[in-house]
Amino acid sequence: MKRLQHLALIAFSFGLLASCSSVRVVSDYDQKANFNTYKSYAFYKTGIDKAQISDLDKKRILRAIEAELSSRGFVKSDNPDVLISIFTKERERVDVYNNYGWGWGGFYSPWAWGPGWGWGWGGNNVSTRTEGSLYIDVIDADKKELVWQGRGVGTLNNTSNIEKKEQRIKEFVSQILEEYPPQMTVASN
Repeated sequence: MKRLQHLALIAFSFGLLASCSSVRVVSDYDQKANFNTYKSYAFYKTGIDKAQISDLDKKRILRAIEAELSSRGFVKSDNPDVLISIFTKERERVDVYNNYGWGWGGFYSPWAWGPGWGWGWGGNNVSTRTEGSLYIDVIDADKKELVWQGRGVGTLNNTSNIEKKEQRIKEFVSQILEEYPPQMTVASN
């Protein structure tokens, strides 16, 4: 039962992507992989099935990945060069803000200079938010080795607006895949 509640929370949180447009992206790759040889892909069902989000959101993510890869000239294939997998993580962030400061005027006296302590000043504000991560893995189909991984991290908010949810998922996927394929530099001797 507890596992079901946890899965439902993750699915609910990740599925309700909205507002807060900032997505922080990082990627890593195998420098020995020849990304120029990868032209076709397929989804790695085993990995995708393990992603702890709703099936509807999985479909949205996979459609967004298909759109991004096809716009780069990759084709979906039964005999792919690479396999694409996804997984997700979420965590609750707690931010604490102190309400002390220096400046001209206090709460009740416009002519005071000094710290803003006084009636109505001081204390802490605490806010929480859910932050989710979407990982996109690219696996060499022949070697069965991870060759590239991208991660997008952003704030998740509650929305019942399906269009906003779709847009937020597209934004995550687009920004993550901006890093793929990696721009490899050739060392000069």
